[in-house]
Amino acid sequence: MRRSILLAGGLVFLASHSVVAEITQPRSSSSGGAPGAVISPAPAPEHVKTTAPRSLREMRERVNSGLVGFISEGMDGSGLAEATELAASLDGVRDHLRILPIAGKGALQNVTDIVFARGIDIGIIQSDVLAALKRNPPFPHVESFLQYITRLYDEEVHILAAKGVNSTEDLASKKVNFGLSGSGTDMTASVIFERLGIHPDVTNFSQAVALEKLRRGEIAAMVYVAGKPSRPFREIRPDEGLHFLPVAPTTDLSESYTRTGLTAEDYPELIDAESPVATLAVSCVLVAYNWPTGTERYRRVAHFVQAFFDRLRDLQTPEHHPKWRDIDIPAAVPGWTRFAPAEQWIRKAGSGESSRHANVREAAPGVTRVVLDSQMRDTLFSEFVEYQKQQAPVIRSAAQLNPQQRELLIRDFVQYLKGQTNPTISVGSVDQRQRAALFAQFVQ
Repeated sequence: MRRSILLAGGLVFLASHSVVAEITQPRSSSSGGAPGAVISPAPAPEHVKTTAPRSLREMRERVNSGLVGFISEGMDGSGLAEATELAASLDGVRDHLRILPIAGKGALQNVTDIVFARGIDIGIIQSDVLAALKRNPPFPHVESFLQYITRLYDEEVHILAAKGVNSTEDLASKKVNFGLSGSGTDMTASVIFERLGIHPDVTNFSQAVALEKLRRGEIAAMVYVAGKPSRPFREIRPDEGLHFLPVAPTTDLSESYTRTGLTAEDYPELIDAESPVATLAVSCVLVAYNWPTGTERYRRVAHFVQAFFDRLRDLQTPEHHPKWRDIDIPAAVPGWTRFAPAEQWIRKAGSGESSRHANVREAAPGVTRVVLDSQMRDTLFSEFVEYQKQQAPVIRSAAQLNPQQRELLIRDFVQYLKGQTNPTISVGSVDQRQRAALFAQFVQ
């Protein structure tokens, strides 16, 4: 029995060995050549060996050659929509430019990501967030890592409240949603309520969730900083009983925010034509990482700046959000340095060296275009100070303002002048009496 088992095992071994040997032999030709002749596989042509890796490398280089990472407020804010709209308008217009929108995790985190995260070059940051960075930097010398390209547009503070809440004072100790923790809305709302001396019970739901909770009466109000008109609010029905609360202007708030209003034109279902809602606005700033001059990333951001400024007029057409028409490219951001290619573009546009620079926003027909150089600004400010001393003593003296307050006051007045419909009015041509009349209207 044992011999039978050994014999069977040996036969199995020999059979398997012969099969393995046959498999490992090179295949013989089935036609042509001598029987049993072996044909070795032909070596791969040299171009086959090298074409694929080169194609992949070239594709990678082509995809990344004009790629600019653009981080925005995030899925809960309006910044992502603006970044996406910008990407769609500028993709491929210059040197294979491609903008990659990235949803951020909050205002301060976005700043950190611009400075430290790989693949991010530019972003939209609120001006009050930039001011907070100056006061309490998250890391040393933050201003040396960030530069601004241009101030974009203002975003309005919307405080939407339930029935029975008639003022911001009524929100003390009540549940008020400030948006996601660390977002631009969260930071702005925190500053405003702190300076107003109102202490609500803050929640940090997403805006979509907050709106539903407000409808169900689970919270008293929600704060949302977004460019008007904001789509979520335009879909609210009048019978829902929701309404906007006014934000009373105070000296402390005027230092950081601009006075503005929400109107029936913005939200026809929520606001009466005769009863606009006073509120505040904060400007958004397009910032960039301070890449070393001459580097590839510096070149990409410079190409983005050129394309954005040259094609701005395309974004200011009716099919795009009206906020794009509010951009004033030369406007400065106090305390921060402008990205050098942006500064160069502005100087060329001011000198009229190229016809493409006509894409800088022009005033609407019948509206004064106001451009102030430093001397004109100083003269205008001095005259305004004198006017306040003589005609408006109840207003805080402009002579006591710090540089930031002075800048905001001038900006407010310039914005007021731009809104005048008399085409004969310009800063350089009005006489003393006309200026006094303008000042009087402004301070009212």
